[in-house]
Amino acid sequence: MLNLKSAHHVAIICSDYSVSKKFYTEVLGLQIISEVFREERQSYKLDLKVGNDFQIELFSFPAPPARVSRPEACGLRHIAFKCDDIDAAVTGLLKHGIEAEPVRTDEITGKRFTFFSDPDQLPIELYESQ
Repeated sequence: MLNLKSAHHVAIICSDYSVSKKFYTEVLGLQIISEVFREERQSYKLDLKVGNDFQIELFSFPAPPARVSRPEACGLRHIAFKCDDIDAAVTGLLKHGIEAEPVRTDEITGKRFTFFSDPDQLPIELYESQ
């Protein structure tokens, strides 16, 4: 038994560091924990705080390959964030020119959710916590 406590972070490789940094900090409102440029790899690593116990590591690398996303491919499908008010969150995305899919209701939990994409088309889910 591994005795896992919780998830710690998700690592995302972006194609345009400045665009993705702006998206995750200004659009999603994530707080910067640390930012490092790794000269030997020509790569940025940006640690972002999500709530109290989770992080996103945002990486840039020279010429990363495109992500296979649609149609569905094996591997990580999407990242999901809890939010208190999905309607307010969707309105906030629209103010930044980001359209979300129509809000749906999870038939098992009764919770509302929607999807949108980051600048590299990584699917992101918002899942209402109340």
